[in-house]
This record gives sequence, structure tokens and C-alpha cells, in this order.
Amino acid sequence: MLKLNKSCALLVIDIQQADFVEMKEGNRDDLEWACIRNARRVLDVFRARKLPVIQIREVHRPDMVDFGRELDGSEGVHCIETSPLTDYAELTYPVEGEYLISKRRYSAFFGTDLEILLKGLHVETLYLVGGLTDVCIHYTAVDAHQHDYHIRVVTDAVAGSSEDAHRYALRAVQYLQRDALVTVEDVESAQ
Repeated sequence: MLKLNKSCALLVIDIQQADFVEMKEGNRDDLEWACIRNARRVLDVFRARKLPVIQIREVHRPDMVDFGRELDGSEGVHCIETSPLTDYAELTYPVEGEYLISKRRYSAFFGTDLEILLKGLHVETLYLVGGLTDVCIHYTAVDAHQHDYHIRVVTDAVAGSSEDAHRYALRAVQYLQRDALVTVEDVESAQ
């Protein structure tokens, strides 16, 4: 059984307004919508227990100077800092007392103050929800592992760029830490 205590923190990764616009326009499937609803359930548990919540969003400058190699892959221009679609999503919108981090690369550790924040909070275990499983969740989990954190990816509160990519990313995370994969139900029933 999982234990949630003051050494645990939740990373809400890249759940942004654009997600909801795409869903309203029919560009997202039921699994992705379920992922965000499930992320909210995990968020509710952490809020109720007054455990640290760190809201992370991807942002890029309008002149795109900070995209780096990111546009070499399948993704187009996205998360421009002047766009209202780059803001945190309404369903999981940060509340007072939660920590906010903007990142310009896939990993929430890369070029941010996340490590300083986690050390200050005395965090040992990170719970990850959001997207994409095979991109930002995976890279953040790998960096967390490299920094010697325990990682818990909430499998039904993350979604990938495809079902195959989602499954393969979860396998890769589980290879790093055998207890890394948990469900929303596990979190809700944690001691």
C-alpha cells in the first residue's frame, strides 16, 4: 500500500488551456480526457492532505528562440508565452500555496529551479500526472531518477502521443524503478 506523507510532492505536468480547446474541438480522445479528470482526482488528494503541489507548464518565447531541437520532431510551434492557451488548465488550475514552474524543455528539471524547490521542501518521492507520457513525463521521471528521487507515475492520469508510445514510456519508467507505476485508486487509498 502506498504511503503519502510530507516527503511526497505532486508534479502536475503540462495540463494547460490548449488541452481543453483541443478537446472541445474534438481533437482529443476519451483516454486523454480521462487522464485530465484523473489528474484532478490525484490533485484533490494532495490538496486535501496539504502535501506539496508543483504545477509545471511549458512556455516558449514568441520569437521561438528557446525551442532548440524540439521542432525537429513531430511537434509544431506550441505553448507561446503570450497565448492564453499556454495558461494552466481550468480543471487543475493552481490554488494559493501551490508552486509554479515554467519550463522551456521537456524535463521539468532542465533549466528550472525545481531541484532547489524539492530540496527546500525535503521531498523524497515525486508523483507525476499530466502529459505527454512519452515526452515530458518520461524525461522528468528520468531526471528525477538521476537525482535519486522515488518516482510514481500515475498511469491513468497521464496520456501519451499515442497508445503505443504511452505503454513503452511506462515500461521504460518501470525499468528504472520497479515500484514507479501506480493508479489513481492507489493514490486515493494511500495511507
